[in-house]
Amino acid sequence: MTMETTTDEIAPDIFRMSTFVPEVGPTGFTFNQFLIRADEPLLFHTGPRAMYPSINAAVAKLIPVEALRWIAFGHVESDECGSMNQWLEAAPQALVAHGEVGCMVSLNDLADRPPRALQNEEVLDLGDKRVRHLDTPHVPHCWEARLLFEETTRTLLCGRSLRASREGSRTHHRTTS
Repeated sequence: MTMETTTDEIAPDIFRMSTFVPEVGPTGFTFNQFLIRADEPLLFHTGPRAMYPSINAAVAKLIPVEALRWIAFGHVESDECGSMNQWLEAAPQALVAHGEVGCMVSLNDLADRPPRALQNEEVLDLGDKRVRHLDTPHVPHCWEARLLFEETTRTLLCGRSLRASREGSRTHHRTTS
């Protein structure tokens, strides 16, 4: 599989790592992860296990990987959290933070460390950034689906709800009001 991960700063100290994989589907597919560089850094989406080395290298250019404090994702599937346990191993202080349903039905069993179950609308204080957990059952799909909203930059982390499948069409969406 051909992979190269690129990094773009989409808001102050919020980075999108994009990996275009031409072998996926008829036109290829772009997988995105997001790093919030803060006092307690957060990685939104880990990517599948096979992408871990490339995504890890991209994150390491922005923060020491072992400093990662939070691992989060929109819902429980391999493209969102397949390398979760590799990140937990690389970052000894990191915890998975997800909604209560995702923790109850999947993550209490799948994660190598117990996850932090978040209530709907609960805020994780990362120091100089704040992320609000928003339950969105079945949007885009799966009953444990959710979004994260970074309040200081007003950046919505929404995973597959807004996606692109062509190289060069790595799109990001931010609220402006």
